[in-house]
Amino acid sequence: MTGTVTVRRVEGGLWIIAPEGAPTVLDDAADVDIVVLEVSGGHLTWSLSSGQPIPAAVIEDMTLAQEWIWAVYGAAIALAVDEFDSETTELTVQPALPRLAANVWRLGYAHWAARWWPASTIDGIAPLDERLLDQEIAALREECELIVDDDAEPVSSEDLSTFDIPSRAQDYALAAGSASGTSANALVLARGSGGWDWHRCPPGLIDASEHAVSWQVSRSPGTTTIGVEVVAAPRMAADIPAHLHPRALIAVAAETVDTELNLVGDTWTGQASTSSEAVSSVELYVPGVGTPGLGDSGVRQQVRDIAAARLRRAAADDDAAFDAPLLAEIAAAASESDF
Repeated sequence: MTGTVTVRRVEGGLWIIAPEGAPTVLDDAADVDIVVLEVSGGHLTWSLSSGQPIPAAVIEDMTLAQEWIWAVYGAAIALAVDEFDSETTELTVQPALPRLAANVWRLGYAHWAARWWPASTIDGIAPLDERLLDQEIAALREECELIVDDDAEPVSSEDLSTFDIPSRAQDYALAAGSASGTSANALVLARGSGGWDWHRCPPGLIDASEHAVSWQVSRSPGTTTIGVEVVAAPRMAADIPAHLHPRALIAVAAETVDTELNLVGDTWTGQASTSSEAVSSVELYVPGVGTPGLGDSGVRQQVRDIAAARLRRAAADDDAAFDAPLLAEIAAAASESDF
């Protein structure tokens, strides 16, 4: 975990210790490949897509942060902060406690996985066991007590119950030709499929694939109907509260139709009547969750690739690197033959 960082002060009395170009919590918006960990005196961030091992720190309380800067970044950087004279300084990172520095990354990543792991029946990415993940987060918090604020609330993944899922991804039939609400006498006018913005829904509701959403426009005498079907997340809780049911914003030629989706088996379904036959987009959301316009399908694909690669490493079971697979990833890799 060697490299260089710059030390500087910015407006508001904040300090930044970061590799060149690394994302921080001061950025306008963080995409789904950014790991964020709240620590004593500030926040650390890592970019998964860039494979960044050295965290970027934004520090609000330097007195608290000096208790761990030496351990994660090295004594030279702790001294440079203490003797800072307004000149931006580039220094080499040499953690005094490499094991702690590695565990801090693992703790941040475990929190990230609890929120963003792209479980998908369609793409063959096995879900992580939430209970096992919570146990590892708790163990890592204890190992990182020097840096993690004891008063901070731990980020816990939802306690999800499970039900049966298809044994193989290729056995899962996307409903791109049979969207709900289509009668036998209806004329199918258009079909489409796509992904969804992960920021707009809580974890564990919807399959993370770019092919999870399908829609169909059909025409019956006097009525044009848009049916939407969305693949549910693998091993999703069987009883989702009504206020967490996803909704679909369907953009047609002259209007946007908003319809609720309800769970039928392992598929979220909904339909709406419209005066138009031209669907330009279907967007999923849960009211009050996320901000529109943050999602990036390219970044989502990078996250899927990262998750798939980590499962392959977990299956090999011989990785001693700082970013070695979590126990939940090892368990998921072992279950892939049944997934």
